[in-house]
Amino acid sequence: MIFRLAVLFVLILSSSAGDAGETENVALVRAMAELINDRKLDELHTVIAENVVRHSDATPDVVVTNIDEFIAFLRTDIATVPDSVQEIEQIFGSGDMVALRAKYRGTQLGPMGPFPPSGKTLELVFIAILRIENHKVAEIWVEWDNLSALGQLGHLPPPE
Repeated sequence: MIFRLAVLFVLILSSSAGDAGETENVALVRAMAELINDRKLDELHTVIAENVVRHSDATPDVVVTNIDEFIAFLRTDIATVPDSVQEIEQIFGSGDMVALRAKYRGTQLGPMGPFPPSGKTLELVFIAILRIENHKVAEIWVEWDNLSALGQLGHLPPPE
């Protein structure tokens, strides 16, 4: 009987430890979004790995292979859409991965690639998957609908 209780106790602890890790990873990603929304970019080193890599077909010309490049990308985005905010709508974790669906809202007051400032507000949904390593975000995959965003901003058809 004591052996069975010990085995049951170990199984419960193992199950709880897995859930705690997943909850911890989800909390880490929420903290990252909060730091970005609060414009505390210098604090991102606490939640993002030095060698973070970002992948996105939505921005194929943006190369991010370290934290400094990621922060530079965010600074450019904030200069373009100074009132931008990310609102996580759904989030879950499994193992070292966290997936989320979120809304990005803001007003384009700066140039966006070849598109001049429009003064218009956009709201778009994006999907992201993040890999956690050593308690920090190590890799990010993020995608959204560029045509929807450009349409909302009045940039369709594109300039010649």
